[in-house]
Amino acid sequence: MPTINYWAPSGEGRVLGLAGYKAGMTHIHYVEDIEGPAKGQEISTAVTVIEVPPLMVYGIRTYSGRKCSGEVLIEKEDVLKRIGVRKKKTAKEAKADGCEEVALLVYAQPEKTGIGKKHAERMELRVGGADAAAKIEFAKGMLGKELRASEVFRPGEFVDVISVTKGKGWQGTVKRFGTGLQRPKATGKRRHIGCMGQFKPGYIFYTIPRPGQTGYHKRTELNKRIMKISGNIDEVNPKGGFPRYGFVKNEYVLIRGSVPGPVKRLVRFRLGVRKGAAGEPKLTGVSLESKV
Repeated sequence: MPTINYWAPSGEGRVLGLAGYKAGMTHIHYVEDIEGPAKGQEISTAVTVIEVPPLMVYGIRTYSGRKCSGEVLIEKEDVLKRIGVRKKKTAKEAKADGCEEVALLVYAQPEKTGIGKKHAERMELRVGGADAAAKIEFAKGMLGKELRASEVFRPGEFVDVISVTKGKGWQGTVKRFGTGLQRPKATGKRRHIGCMGQFKPGYIFYTIPRPGQTGYHKRTELNKRIMKISGNIDEVNPKGGFPRYGFVKNEYVLIRGSVPGPVKRLVRFRLGVRKGAAGEPKLTGVSLESKV
């Protein structure tokens, strides 16, 4: 599961991130509202469908710098046992004194989807607020509740998507870096690089294309616009369902453009660190044609 090392600061009391499962892609029609040659016109664009089953909030954690300064866990032992968390007898109370950041401890519920997964991924979601006391007060109000997509983000907001790309295993330089093929009579080989550098210094520079692991890397894509958040699954499920995924059963998010990773993989997104909101887009249609 990808980690998030930086969160956009926010003075508003809100959760700054979310997570869901990639279902597939489709296309929508909407009226362009961003400055450009197509503004005011109806255009078509590709979107990625992210199914977001409710996230269960099971704890709160406070930080002073990079050090955990306090932790509060839910009182339900069955919930903690399900996700393999042991309640610490000497846990520090979450206090505003010396606290710099506040995070919600949540876990995903993939069993509510149709992907057949049972393991619940645990993660942290940072909380925004005016000060540490406001953040802790907001977080305590969320403890033990289910977090839904419509409660976290709004259509039109820009988010950053963090995911793990498709794994392609060990690959050569042609597939990995797109180097050109050698001419047939060069060395009897075609899919290899011609020169690995000069004689001196007597080592290979890191810039030289070489075979190695391709894909299955953590990647962060910035400024992905949320086009729609809804719980009406009849407006997004295509005929026959999404290939290799099935039908969406929970709330979903439509994100403009592509998202790293294959279907069924967990995708995390946070409030955009470079852009804010651009107003709710006016959608005129979502394609429900079969994707097979």
